Amino acid sequence: MLPILLLTLAVDCACDPAKPETMKARECSLCAEAEKQPAGVRVFFLKDINPRKPNRWLALPRRHGSGAHHLHDLTAAERTELWTAAIAKGKELFGETGWGVAYNGETVRTQCHTHVHIGRFVPVAEQAKGYIVVTKPAEIPAPPGVGIWVHPVGGKLHVHLGEQITETVLVR
Repeated sequence: MLPILLLTLAVDCACDPAKPETMKARECSLCAEAEKQPAGVRVFFLKDINPRKPNRWLALPRRHGSGAHHLHDLTAAERTELWTAAIAKGKELFGETGWGVAYNGETVRTQCHTHVHIGRFVPVAEQAKGYIVVTKPAEIPAPPGVGIWVHPVGGKLHVHLGEQITETVLVR
């Protein structure tokens, strides 16, 4: 019999927009921000408030997931919209080739609400890791439990999978 690997979020997610008192916990702060967005907004951006990450932004879906708000629980269309928006923001902030986006794995996340980090890519990170090549955001996979980081190379996207802490490939 094969062992079963259980991945759990590093935080307990009790967020429930129907119960505002549950949204006051630190790990629910992004859920609270999502609730502040107009109902028609599908993806929104926040400047990262962590003082150690002054050059970072976050892309977030307006819609809440259940429990830990897993990226893989979003529909393919919602994931494509999130990645497309995050990449567009990265290009706007850091140019056509200087950006990177990263989604931390579930065991290291400190926020419940799904979010993608946007920042300037650290090119040396590419040298030590494997990747797959895709041509558009719709092709970025969403395997359960793992982190994902993406950056441009030669008009395509390099997608790195399998790590937990991924945002370290972005300049703080």
